Amino acid sequence: MSHAPLKPGAAFAFRKTMTVAEQAMFTGISGNLGGLYVDAVRAKKAGASNMVAFELAVGGLATTCLSQLGGPTRRIGSIALTFAAPVIVGESVEARAEIVSIDGDDAVCRVTCTLSPSGATVVDGTATLVPFAKG
Repeated sequence: MSHAPLKPGAAFAFRKTMTVAEQAMFTGISGNLGGLYVDAVRAKKAGASNMVAFELAVGGLATTCLSQLGGPTRRIGSIALTFAAPVIVGESVEARAEIVSIDGDDAVCRVTCTLSPSGATVVDGTATLVPFAKG
């Protein structure tokens, strides 16, 4: 199977609002019933303005960008994310992935998530796109 060449500098961005409905779905998927994530009153007592969006749901937005960059023959081989600040349910986030280097068939990417419109970074990290099947 041949893999389309990936080039450093290629980038893709995606923006969406973190919704209450998605928060409920992710609660069911993850089983995480932490007060910050499922109870607005408890989140407010902790200093948040509303429930906190699940960090992996926010970071997961970057997987959309990685999928677009990698195309149909690549998958995420590794991902490492730092969560710099919480995202509040109802805030909009822009995820971005950019290929920074190529190592054989693998592409090393930088991923970021920023609040829109402020531009404050909430997630920063790296990911590697690898061929789905070697060969």
